[in-house]
Amino acid sequence: MRILLPVDGSARSLDAIHHGLRLARDGLQASFLLLNVQEPTHLYEVLMLRDADARAAAAREAGESALQSAQALLDAAGLAYEVEITTGDPAQQIVEVAEREQCDAIVMGTFGHGALSEALLGSVSQEVLQHAGVPVTIVRHAPPAEAPPATGPDELAEEG
Repeated sequence: MRILLPVDGSARSLDAIHHGLRLARDGLQASFLLLNVQEPTHLYEVLMLRDADARAAAAREAGESALQSAQALLDAAGLAYEVEITTGDPAQQIVEVAEREQCDAIVMGTFGHGALSEALLGSVSQEVLQHAGVPVTIVRHAPPAEAPPATGPDELAEEG
């Protein structure tokens, strides 16, 4: 099974990583694809940084930074994964990458930011649910007291 894990660098997106780790710990044979979607370039950014290659490099660097925590969790668990960084509308890119990369499922956090987004499911999550051609699991954000324990390679070995 190939699972797409979209990550924006927020704690909410890391909830999906923790869920993926739990699935692997429970015996699911899966490969993971970490995805970060950078917002399209705004006019201000074009005016400030006119070199298209420099803008692309900046987006790539921001994507790599957003993926660091997710990669650290998967590395600590000893799980293999691939990484993709794209630019565009997050929901559209998630759906397109899942299709293009022949993913069997998408596991994602709510991507919510702010009080209103927390009250709702989140627009990105809603759009992915509506348009994805594969099963989508939305992982509820657990407050710090409910957060799952870190899953490292020792814990996987003990339980596996």
